[in-house]
Amino acid sequence: MASSIGMMDNAYFVGRNEILTWINNSLQLNLSRIEEAASGAVQCQVIDMTYPGVVPMHKVNFDAKTECDMIQNYKVLQEVFNKLKIEKHIEVNRLVKGRPLDNLEFFQWLKRYCDSVNGGIMNENYNPVERRLKGGKERNSKGSYKSSKSLQANNLHNFASGDTAGINKNSVSKQGKTSVAAASGDVQALSKEITDLKLSVNLLEKERDFYIAKLRDIEILCQTPEVENLPMAVAIKKILYAVDAKESALEEAQEYISQSADSGETEEGKDN
Repeated sequence: MASSIGMMDNAYFVGRNEILTWINNSLQLNLSRIEEAASGAVQCQVIDMTYPGVVPMHKVNFDAKTECDMIQNYKVLQEVFNKLKIEKHIEVNRLVKGRPLDNLEFFQWLKRYCDSVNGGIMNENYNPVERRLKGGKERNSKGSYKSSKSLQANNLHNFASGDTAGINKNSVSKQGKTSVAAASGDVQALSKEITDLKLSVNLLEKERDFYIAKLRDIEILCQTPEVENLPMAVAIKKILYAVDAKESALEEAQEYISQSADSGETEEGKDN
């Protein structure tokens, strides 16, 4: 089923608001932006909801902030895909960047796939909050021993350095003021960068929607009864409905047109 969801499938015309509503209602979350789910944890739990118990939730990190932690979540997801024989390659390097368009397209595919499995009906027996808490407890319990040793080491260090605390107090105060000033400048620079990125994303989304609309117009034209069986229309549909972005789709379309042309010339020769 996964491999049959092409780029012209209706799944990729589902808006971000509908996707967010689906995620929030299904998993009892409160996401306001698609990119908030870029860590891969939400995707793991969506599959866990669709196939209860298949995902090892104790390996899923809902607090993942770094790309390294996010990649671990996607590794868990890819392993589950392989186990379930879901033929879907995950573009991890693009998703962990938090780009809205990349994450939206993946969730559009994910929703389409899950709906094909459960008919779009949520599992009423699935408790998403309990599953998240269970995963977190199991993961934290494994790291409790290391954390305890780390805390002991920190306490010993703090005790040994207590005598020098008064001496360093003034220097720390001066450094703190300098750090605050530097941080303020960094925040302004980051705010400007975020604004620029949002503008870029908006432009890219408009461009994406423009070309999708054009492709949809071409598809409708090729489905018109008067032309749908013409070689050119058939060749165009071969490209539009190709599941993967491969050059072979174009080559196949060109070969079809060439064969149709040769066949037409042969029939004309017979008529003459």
